[in-house]
Amino acid sequence: PYTCGHSQRVAVISQRIAREISLPEDKVQQIYLCGLLHDVGKIGVAEATLRKPGRLTDEEFTDIKRHPDCGARILGGIRQLDPVIVGILTHHERLDGRGYPQGLKGDQVPIEGRIIGIADTFDAMTSDRTYRKALPLEVAIEEIRRNSGTQFDPVLAEKFLSMDLAAFLEELRSPAQTVFAVQPPQER
Repeated sequence: PYTCGHSQRVAVISQRIAREISLPEDKVQQIYLCGLLHDVGKIGVAEATLRKPGRLTDEEFTDIKRHPDCGARILGGIRQLDPVIVGILTHHERLDGRGYPQGLKGDQVPIEGRIIGIADTFDAMTSDRTYRKALPLEVAIEEIRRNSGTQFDPVLAEKFLSMDLAAFLEELRSPAQTVFAVQPPQER
């Protein structure tokens, strides 16, 4: 259950960041879809690991670290989703090269992965998890600021932190109207 709500929030946060940096609307919608599907690879992770209330063992963490690659493989056969796979595969990469699954560094981390990484981390910190209660907004902000330039792209982190995050968090906690934040085509 937490994965569904989490994925919807990550999609909305990612979409907002993409708009904040003035990406073209088609790229914004692609990044929204990346956020929505970023954890699909957790299908391949044991349920007991996903719901574990305490600290993960090294073996369990290794299992979790496979989810970006697993997600990319699950969706890899769907040609229409090719542009989305890069965000799924790279959302746990870090600018300092200490991320996973590929250990990409600096500019090797695509914009999709950088955006989803901030959104994913922010939602994980500000939401209740099986292993802890949501952290206060101030703690989440400080964590992003502290890891800007190592874990997070500093330009994206600054854009994100310059938003009214208290209001945005309230908006995120409101019940969603739909999973897809795409406007239906206008009739001609």
